[in-house]
Amino acid sequence: MKKVAVIGAGSWGIALAKVLHDNGNHVTVWSVLDDEIAMLREKHEHVDKLPGVILPGDMEFTTDLGDAVTGKEFLILAAPSIYTRSTAKRMAPYVRKGQVIVCVAKGIEEKTLLTLSQIVEQELPKVDTAVMCGPSHAEEVGMGVPTTVVAGAEKRAVAEGVQDIFMNEVFRVYTSPDVLGMELGGSLKNVIALAAGMADGLGYGDNTKAALITRGIMEMSRLAYKMGAKTETLSGLTGIGDLIVTCESRHSRNRRAGMLIGRGYTMKQAMDEVKMVVEGVYSAKAAIALARKYEVEMPIIEEVNRVLFEDKPAKEAVMELMLRDRKCEHSALEWKA
Repeated sequence: MKKVAVIGAGSWGIALAKVLHDNGNHVTVWSVLDDEIAMLREKHEHVDKLPGVILPGDMEFTTDLGDAVTGKEFLILAAPSIYTRSTAKRMAPYVRKGQVIVCVAKGIEEKTLLTLSQIVEQELPKVDTAVMCGPSHAEEVGMGVPTTVVAGAEKRAVAEGVQDIFMNEVFRVYTSPDVLGMELGGSLKNVIALAAGMADGLGYGDNTKAALITRGIMEMSRLAYKMGAKTETLSGLTGIGDLIVTCESRHSRNRRAGMLIGRGYTMKQAMDEVKMVVEGVYSAKAAIALARKYEVEMPIIEEVNRVLFEDKPAKEAVMELMLRDRKCEHSALEWKA
Protein backbone atom coordinates (compact mmCIF):
# COMPACT_ATOMS: atom_id res chain seq x y z
CA MET A 1 0.00 0.00 0.00
CA LYS A 2 1.32 3.44 -0.97
CA LYS A 3 0.48 6.79 0.55
CA VAL A 4 -0.90 9.01 -2.22
CA ALA A 5 -2.28 12.55 -2.33
CA VAL A 6 -4.52 13.79 -5.13
CA ILE A 7 -4.01 17.54 -5.50
CA GLY A 8 -7.21 18.85 -7.03
CA ALA A 9 -10.76 17.61 -6.46
CA GLY A 10 -12.28 18.10 -9.89
CA SER A 11 -13.88 15.24 -11.80
CA TRP A 12 -10.56 13.77 -12.97
CA GLY A 13 -8.92 14.00 -9.57
CA ILE A 14 -11.89 12.32 -7.90
CA ALA A 15 -12.05 9.53 -10.50
CA LEU A 16 -8.34 8.80 -10.08
CA ALA A 17 -8.64 8.93 -6.30
CA LYS A 18 -11.23 6.16 -6.50
CA VAL A 19 -8.99 4.03 -8.73
CA LEU A 20 -6.08 4.47 -6.33
CA HIS A 21 -8.19 3.59 -3.30
CA ASP A 22 -9.71 0.56 -5.03
CA ASN A 23 -6.13 -0.66 -5.54
CA GLY A 24 -5.48 -0.59 -1.79
CA ASN A 25 -3.59 2.69 -1.52
CA HIS A 26 -4.04 5.21 1.29
CA VAL A 27 -5.54 8.25 -0.47
CA THR A 28 -5.87 11.87 0.61
CA VAL A 29 -7.69 14.39 -1.62
CA TRP A 30 -6.87 18.11 -1.40
CA SER A 31 -8.86 21.07 -2.66
CA VAL A 32 -8.39 24.79 -2.12
CA LEU A 33 -12.19 25.15 -1.79
CA ASP A 34 -13.64 24.77 1.71
CA ASP A 35 -17.14 24.08 0.38
CA GLU A 36 -15.87 21.36 -1.93
CA ILE A 37 -14.05 19.52 0.86
CA ALA A 38 -17.06 19.89 3.18
CA MET A 39 -19.27 18.32 0.50
CA LEU A 40 -16.86 15.43 -0.05
CA ARG A 41 -16.58 14.75 3.67
CA GLU A 42 -20.34 14.78 4.14
CA LYS A 43 -21.55 13.01 1.02
CA HIS A 44 -18.46 11.08 -0.19
CA GLU A 45 -19.51 12.10 -3.67
CA HIS A 46 -18.73 15.10 -5.86
CA VAL A 47 -22.35 15.87 -6.60
CA ASP A 48 -21.51 18.71 -9.00
CA LYS A 49 -18.70 17.29 -11.13
CA LEU A 50 -18.92 13.49 -10.80
CA PRO A 51 -22.38 12.52 -9.57
CA GLY A 52 -23.00 8.84 -9.01
CA VAL A 53 -19.39 7.97 -8.16
CA ILE A 54 -19.45 7.12 -4.45
CA LEU A 55 -16.16 7.40 -2.59
CA PRO A 56 -15.19 5.09 0.29
CA GLY A 57 -15.66 6.19 3.88
CA ASP A 58 -11.99 6.00 4.80
CA MET A 59 -10.77 8.34 2.05
CA GLU A 60 -9.40 11.55 3.54
CA PHE A 61 -10.27 15.07 2.36
CA THR A 62 -8.44 18.24 3.35
CA THR A 63 -7.82 21.90 2.53
CA ASP A 64 -4.46 21.74 4.34
CA LEU A 65 -1.89 21.41 1.54
CA GLY A 66 0.98 20.70 3.91
CA ASP A 67 -0.94 17.85 5.49
CA ALA A 68 -1.85 16.46 2.07
CA VAL A 69 1.70 16.53 0.69
CA THR A 70 3.79 15.56 3.71
CA GLY A 71 4.80 11.92 3.91
CA LYS A 72 3.22 10.88 0.61
CA GLU A 73 5.16 8.79 -1.90
CA PHE A 74 3.07 9.91 -4.89
CA LEU A 75 1.42 13.29 -5.50
CA ILE A 76 -1.18 13.28 -8.28
CA LEU A 77 -1.35 16.84 -9.61
CA ALA A 78 -4.91 17.09 -10.94
CA ALA A 79 -5.50 20.85 -10.77
CA PRO A 80 -6.52 22.41 -14.11
CA SER A 81 -3.54 23.26 -16.30
CA ILE A 82 -3.95 27.01 -15.82
CA TYR A 83 -3.31 26.48 -12.10
CA THR A 84 -0.38 24.08 -12.40
CA ARG A 85 2.32 26.67 -11.73
CA SER A 86 0.53 28.39 -8.86
CA THR A 87 -0.30 25.05 -7.23
CA ALA A 88 3.28 23.83 -7.61
CA LYS A 89 4.53 27.04 -5.96
CA ARG A 90 2.19 26.40 -3.02
CA MET A 91 3.44 22.82 -2.73
CA ALA A 92 7.13 23.82 -2.73
CA PRO A 93 7.59 24.22 1.06
CA TYR A 94 6.27 20.71 1.70
CA VAL A 95 7.69 18.47 -1.02
CA ARG A 96 10.75 16.37 -0.35
CA LYS A 97 13.38 14.74 -2.55
CA GLY A 98 12.23 11.38 -3.88
CA GLN A 99 8.52 12.15 -4.00
CA VAL A 100 6.89 11.50 -7.37
CA ILE A 101 4.57 14.12 -8.86
CA VAL A 102 2.27 12.79 -11.59
CA CYS A 103 0.85 15.48 -13.87
CA VAL A 104 -2.58 14.31 -15.05
CA ALA A 105 -3.99 17.57 -16.45
CA LYS A 106 -3.31 18.53 -20.07
CA GLY A 107 -2.11 21.85 -21.35
CA ILE A 108 0.68 24.16 -22.48
CA GLU A 109 1.46 27.37 -20.60
CA GLU A 110 0.68 30.28 -22.90
CA LYS A 111 3.41 32.70 -21.78
CA THR A 112 6.31 30.23 -21.58
CA LEU A 113 5.15 27.49 -24.00
CA LEU A 114 6.16 24.93 -21.39
CA THR A 115 4.35 21.64 -20.81
CA LEU A 116 2.98 20.90 -17.36
CA SER A 117 5.80 18.55 -16.37
CA GLN A 118 8.33 21.21 -17.43
CA ILE A 119 6.55 23.72 -15.18
CA VAL A 120 6.71 21.29 -12.26
CA GLU A 121 10.40 20.64 -12.88
CA GLN A 122 11.01 24.41 -12.74
CA GLU A 123 9.08 24.94 -9.54
CA LEU A 124 9.87 21.65 -7.75
CA PRO A 125 13.30 20.49 -8.97
CA LYS A 126 13.85 18.05 -6.10
CA VAL A 127 10.96 15.69 -7.04
CA ASP A 128 10.69 13.03 -9.75
CA THR A 129 8.15 14.08 -12.37
CA ALA A 130 5.83 11.82 -14.35
CA VAL A 131 2.75 12.26 -16.53
CA MET A 132 -0.29 10.10 -17.19
CA CYS A 133 -2.72 10.54 -20.07
CA GLY A 134 -4.68 8.69 -22.71
CA PRO A 135 -8.31 8.26 -23.83
CA SER A 136 -9.94 8.48 -20.42
CA HIS A 137 -12.98 10.52 -19.42
CA ALA A 138 -13.48 10.86 -15.68
CA GLU A 139 -17.16 9.92 -15.90
CA GLU A 140 -16.28 6.46 -17.26
CA VAL A 141 -13.17 5.88 -15.14
CA GLY A 142 -15.16 6.69 -12.00
CA MET A 143 -17.76 4.06 -12.95
CA GLY A 144 -15.13 1.37 -13.66
CA VAL A 145 -15.49 1.33 -17.46
CA PRO A 146 -12.43 -0.45 -18.98
CA THR A 147 -9.84 2.21 -19.84
CA THR A 148 -6.23 2.31 -21.04
CA VAL A 149 -3.74 5.11 -20.39
CA VAL A 150 0.03 5.67 -20.45
CA ALA A 151 2.38 6.62 -17.61
CA GLY A 152 5.42 8.53 -18.83
CA ALA A 153 8.67 9.52 -17.16
CA GLU A 154 12.32 9.93 -18.05
CA LYS A 155 13.20 7.22 -15.51
CA ARG A 156 11.78 3.76 -16.18
CA ALA A 157 11.41 3.04 -12.45
CA VAL A 158 9.30 6.16 -11.95
CA ALA A 159 6.95 5.29 -14.82
CA GLU A 160 6.63 1.72 -13.57
CA GLY A 161 5.89 3.00 -10.06
CA VAL A 162 2.99 5.03 -11.43
CA GLN A 163 1.87 2.00 -13.43
CA ASP A 164 1.88 -0.13 -10.26
CA ILE A 165 -0.31 2.13 -8.14
CA PHE A 166 -2.94 2.69 -10.85
CA MET A 167 -3.21 -0.52 -12.86
CA ASN A 168 -6.05 -2.97 -12.25
CA GLU A 169 -8.52 -5.11 -14.18
CA VAL A 170 -10.42 -2.10 -15.57
CA PHE A 171 -7.63 0.51 -15.69
CA ARG A 172 -4.74 -0.70 -17.83
CA VAL A 173 -1.56 1.40 -17.73
CA TYR A 174 1.27 1.26 -20.28
CA THR A 175 4.61 3.06 -19.83
CA SER A 176 6.60 5.37 -22.09
CA PRO A 177 9.82 7.43 -21.93
CA ASP A 178 8.48 10.01 -24.42
CA VAL A 179 7.04 12.49 -21.94
CA LEU A 180 7.14 15.38 -24.41
CA GLY A 181 5.20 13.47 -27.06
CA MET A 182 2.59 12.42 -24.52
CA GLU A 183 2.06 15.94 -23.24
CA LEU A 184 1.91 17.49 -26.70
CA GLY A 185 -0.62 14.89 -27.81
CA GLY A 186 -2.74 15.40 -24.70
CA SER A 187 -2.72 19.19 -25.09
CA LEU A 188 -3.06 19.65 -28.83
CA LYS A 189 -5.93 17.19 -29.19
CA ASN A 190 -8.09 19.48 -27.06
CA VAL A 191 -7.74 22.22 -29.67
CA ILE A 192 -8.66 19.83 -32.49
CA ALA A 193 -11.64 18.65 -30.43
CA LEU A 194 -12.92 22.23 -30.31
CA ALA A 195 -12.90 22.18 -34.12
CA ALA A 196 -14.70 18.84 -34.16
CA GLY A 197 -17.33 20.23 -31.83
CA MET A 198 -17.77 23.27 -34.04
CA ALA A 199 -18.42 20.95 -36.98
CA ASP A 200 -21.07 19.13 -34.92
CA GLY A 201 -22.63 22.43 -33.90
CA LEU A 202 -22.83 23.47 -37.54
CA GLY A 203 -24.69 20.24 -38.33
CA TYR A 204 -21.97 18.64 -40.43
CA GLY A 205 -21.64 14.87 -40.58
CA ASP A 206 -19.30 11.94 -40.06
CA ASN A 207 -17.24 12.76 -43.15
CA THR A 208 -16.34 16.14 -41.70
CA LYS A 209 -15.47 14.68 -38.30
CA ALA A 210 -13.26 11.99 -39.83
CA ALA A 211 -11.42 14.63 -41.86
CA LEU A 212 -10.80 16.78 -38.79
CA ILE A 213 -9.52 13.84 -36.73
CA THR A 214 -7.25 12.55 -39.50
CA ARG A 215 -5.83 15.91 -40.55
CA GLY A 216 -5.68 16.94 -36.91
CA ILE A 217 -3.38 14.08 -35.95
CA MET A 218 -1.18 15.03 -38.92
CA GLU A 219 -0.85 18.57 -37.57
CA MET A 220 -0.14 17.33 -34.06
CA SER A 221 2.44 14.83 -35.27
CA ARG A 222 4.29 17.36 -37.45
CA LEU A 223 4.75 19.74 -34.54
CA ALA A 224 5.60 17.05 -32.00
CA TYR A 225 8.22 15.51 -34.29
CA LYS A 226 9.78 18.92 -34.98
CA MET A 227 10.02 19.52 -31.23
CA GLY A 228 11.78 16.20 -30.64
CA ALA A 229 8.93 13.85 -29.74
CA LYS A 230 8.49 10.39 -31.24
CA THR A 231 5.97 9.74 -33.99
CA GLU A 232 5.05 6.40 -32.37
CA THR A 233 3.66 8.32 -29.39
CA LEU A 234 1.30 10.35 -31.56
CA SER A 235 0.02 7.19 -33.26
CA GLY A 236 -0.73 5.57 -29.89
CA LEU A 237 -3.04 6.06 -26.93
CA THR A 238 -1.83 9.55 -26.02
CA GLY A 239 -2.09 10.79 -29.61
CA ILE A 240 -4.72 9.39 -31.94
CA GLY A 241 -6.43 7.48 -29.09
CA ASP A 242 -6.94 10.56 -26.95
CA LEU A 243 -7.89 12.61 -30.01
CA ILE A 244 -10.63 10.20 -31.05
CA VAL A 245 -12.29 10.06 -27.65
CA THR A 246 -12.12 13.83 -27.14
CA CYS A 247 -13.59 14.57 -30.57
CA GLU A 248 -16.37 11.98 -30.28
CA SER A 249 -17.42 11.61 -26.65
CA ARG A 250 -20.52 13.14 -25.11
CA HIS A 251 -18.36 13.63 -21.98
CA SER A 252 -15.85 15.88 -23.78
CA ARG A 253 -16.04 19.45 -22.51
CA ASN A 254 -13.87 20.61 -25.44
CA ARG A 255 -16.26 19.06 -27.97
CA ARG A 256 -19.24 20.50 -26.12
CA ALA A 257 -17.75 24.00 -26.05
CA GLY A 258 -16.99 23.69 -29.76
CA MET A 259 -20.58 22.62 -30.48
CA LEU A 260 -21.91 25.70 -28.71
CA ILE A 261 -19.56 27.95 -30.67
CA GLY A 262 -20.69 26.25 -33.89
CA ARG A 263 -24.25 27.14 -32.91
CA GLY A 264 -23.35 30.80 -32.53
CA TYR A 265 -22.14 31.17 -28.93
CA THR A 266 -19.08 33.31 -28.25
CA MET A 267 -16.08 31.62 -26.66
CA LYS A 268 -16.91 33.13 -23.27
CA GLN A 269 -20.58 32.16 -23.51
CA ALA A 270 -19.60 28.59 -24.38
CA MET A 271 -17.19 28.33 -21.44
CA ASP A 272 -19.80 29.72 -19.07
CA GLU A 273 -22.33 27.17 -20.33
CA VAL A 274 -19.94 24.20 -19.93
CA LYS A 275 -19.20 25.29 -16.33
CA MET A 276 -15.87 23.42 -16.31
CA VAL A 277 -12.38 24.31 -17.46
CA VAL A 278 -12.14 23.92 -21.25
CA GLU A 279 -8.45 23.14 -21.61
CA GLY A 280 -8.41 23.54 -25.39
CA VAL A 281 -9.22 27.24 -25.14
CA TYR A 282 -6.16 27.80 -22.94
CA SER A 283 -3.92 25.65 -25.14
CA ALA A 284 -4.99 27.14 -28.47
CA LYS A 285 -2.80 30.26 -28.35
CA ALA A 286 0.18 28.28 -27.09
CA ALA A 287 -0.30 25.74 -29.87
CA ILE A 288 -0.21 28.34 -32.62
CA ALA A 289 2.77 30.06 -30.98
CA LEU A 290 4.64 26.74 -31.03
CA ALA A 291 3.66 26.20 -34.66
CA ARG A 292 5.17 29.55 -35.60
CA LYS A 293 8.26 29.04 -33.45
CA TYR A 294 9.01 25.68 -35.08
CA GLU A 295 7.75 26.75 -38.52
CA VAL A 296 5.11 24.04 -38.75
CA GLU A 297 1.93 24.46 -40.78
CA MET A 298 -1.17 23.86 -38.60
CA PRO A 299 -4.20 25.21 -40.49
CA ILE A 300 -6.88 23.65 -38.26
CA ILE A 301 -5.37 25.09 -35.10
CA GLU A 302 -4.88 28.42 -36.89
CA GLU A 303 -8.58 28.59 -37.75
CA VAL A 304 -9.64 27.55 -34.24
CA ASN A 305 -7.67 30.49 -32.86
CA ARG A 306 -9.40 32.85 -35.26
CA VAL A 307 -12.81 31.59 -34.21
CA LEU A 308 -11.96 31.77 -30.50
CA PHE A 309 -10.15 35.07 -30.35
CA GLU A 310 -11.01 37.02 -33.52
CA ASP A 311 -14.77 36.31 -33.63
CA LYS A 312 -14.51 34.58 -36.99
CA PRO A 313 -17.70 32.59 -37.74
CA ALA A 314 -17.05 28.85 -37.47
CA LYS A 315 -18.69 28.22 -40.86
CA GLU A 316 -16.23 30.59 -42.53
CA ALA A 317 -13.33 28.79 -40.84
CA VAL A 318 -14.49 25.47 -42.27
CA MET A 319 -14.75 26.96 -45.75
CA GLU A 320 -11.23 28.38 -45.44
CA LEU A 321 -9.93 24.90 -44.61
CA MET A 322 -11.81 23.28 -47.50
CA LEU A 323 -10.69 25.84 -50.07
CA ARG A 324 -6.99 25.88 -49.25
CA ASP A 325 -4.50 25.29 -52.08
CA ARG A 326 -4.49 21.80 -53.60
CA LYS A 327 -2.00 19.44 -52.00
CA CYS A 328 -0.76 15.86 -51.98
CA GLU A 329 -1.82 14.06 -48.80
CA HIS A 330 1.66 12.70 -47.98
CA SER A 331 4.46 14.76 -49.48
CA ALA A 332 7.08 12.11 -48.66
CA LEU A 333 5.51 9.60 -51.05
CA GLU A 334 7.03 9.44 -54.54
CA TRP A 335 5.18 9.31 -57.85
CA LYS A 336 6.14 6.72 -60.47
CA ALA A 337 5.38 9.14 -63.31
